[in-house]
Amino acid sequence: MSKASKIWLGIAGCLLVILGIVCITRPAGTLFATAWLIGCFTLFSGMFKLIFTFRTERFLPNSGSRMLSAILQILLGIFFLAFSGALAASLPIIFAIWVMVEGIIIAVQSFDYKRVGFPYWWVMLLLGIGAVILSIFFVRNPVDSAVTLSSLIGIGIIALGVSYLVALVGIKKFEKQVEAFKTAIQQ
Repeated sequence: MSKASKIWLGIAGCLLVILGIVCITRPAGTLFATAWLIGCFTLFSGMFKLIFTFRTERFLPNSGSRMLSAILQILLGIFFLAFSGALAASLPIIFAIWVMVEGIIIAVQSFDYKRVGFPYWWVMLLLGIGAVILSIFFVRNPVDSAVTLSSLIGIGIIALGVSYLVALVGIKKFEKQVEAFKTAIQQ
């Protein structure tokens, strides 16, 4: 790997760790940025889907439904961008509902695992019930939900940054081993 690539990998890793810390310490800003990103991703995804539809309408069936889907996605993206504050305010509730639905699904699936003889089905049941209880807490306390969501986003970004830095260390170690091997072969 070139020296410049290693430098950029190290810089990216450090910046991601810093961004993760900012996400954890600034939950409101994190939610607004997340809402804005959701709007951008939705808008661009709809635009690319519309372009794809125009380019493939002669070859692929259902181009009308794909075009409608693309237009609706573009409109939704514009709506999200225009009302990103409202989306940011609703993200904690959306997060809480998602945790609740997933908790219910895990709890129900635990009985399927029990039926096939999985010995730790009860752990899944407890985790599902725990997720439902946690989601009820989040619905009742949206501020705590916002802080938790921002913290999870921050932790994920920090983990990505740390993985870049660990990869950089691994690459350097691997390159040293390759050099040592080359030296051993040449002697």
